[in-house]
Amino acid sequence: MAKKAIGMIECKGLVSLMEASDAALKSADVVMTGYEKIGSGLVTSFFTGDVAAVKAAVEAGADAAGAIGEVVAVQVIPRPHDDLSKLGSWIG
Repeated sequence: MAKKAIGMIECKGLVSLMEASDAALKSADVVMTGYEKIGSGLVTSFFTGDVAAVKAAVEAGADAAGAIGEVVAVQVIPRPHDDLSKLGSWIG
């Protein structure tokens, strides 16, 4: 996973997450590796790609989701440690 990044967008509600994911995938060369239902209506989508592409995708996705619903959190982890992939298959 060298020189890659993981991006996450957490939203309240599936519709907001779908909007965020669609905008993120259209805005940059990233791959959506999965999503996770957290509970209480919170859902998170995960993206991988080059650091700059993931940053651009997460920003575009959060903006799109914020226009129709609630964005709870966004995070980009540049060059994550290889052991981080033990947390779940969605990390890529």
